[in-house]
Amino acid sequence: MDSLADTTSPERILAILEMFERERRPLSLKELAEYCQIPPSTCHTLVQTLLKHSYLYNTGRRKDLYPTRKVYDIGVAVVANDLILQRLEPAMQALRVATRETIILGKRHRGSVIYLEVLEGPQTVRYSAKVGDLKPLHSTCIGKTVLSSLPPEVIRRQLAEHPPEKVTAKTIVSYARLMDNLRKGKKRGYFMTRGENVPDVSAIAVPLSINDELFGLAVAGPSHRIDARFDETIRELRDAQKDLVKLGIARLQA
Repeated sequence: MDSLADTTSPERILAILEMFERERRPLSLKELAEYCQIPPSTCHTLVQTLLKHSYLYNTGRRKDLYPTRKVYDIGVAVVANDLILQRLEPAMQALRVATRETIILGKRHRGSVIYLEVLEGPQTVRYSAKVGDLKPLHSTCIGKTVLSSLPPEVIRRQLAEHPPEKVTAKTIVSYARLMDNLRKGKKRGYFMTRGENVPDVSAIAVPLSINDELFGLAVAGPSHRIDARFDETIRELRDAQKDLVKLGIARLQA
């Protein structure tokens, strides 16, 4: 984790909570300060604030700390009232049943793609991801969906500010090749990756315009399964896109 010595208190509090997600066990004040790279005195103050507001509690074992259910309850209440996810959930669930693969909803977040919803496929071997994951624009199908909507000069500036990295051996990092890939995807109406972000994982995404914001809806899974049902997967993905448009939930990207 990057040092948080010069960051604000809200970022440090988030770092503390996220550290419990990473470690998945009670942690001492010393461990939190060390893992989050926060000065012990500052960490003590932040922990006391979290204890005071019932976000953490003392487990009684060596004075270790752990988040309370309040963190979970807030998360559940927030997600349950996300109007966009509420409206898209039935279509995403139906797409998961039809494809038996992982379904992802994402959008641009600064220089990356953020996953807003992930419904993992029911099969034992599947593509796994988490809500809140940040992924590169250039190596993901949702990222390509986002990039294709931008003017060429904006794409060039975006890639200059965030130079494409070779995530896998198949990642496209050449500006010319990437632009050609985006043009082809826009002409087809869907965007693909084959092992560009995760080896042996393929994904296909279509754009959705919701409240004048661009989202990407994707199907992702092991390449051999996606390849075997390629035409069917595209048809099912497009059917979900068309159904959302017919229901007035989304409209096609101009």
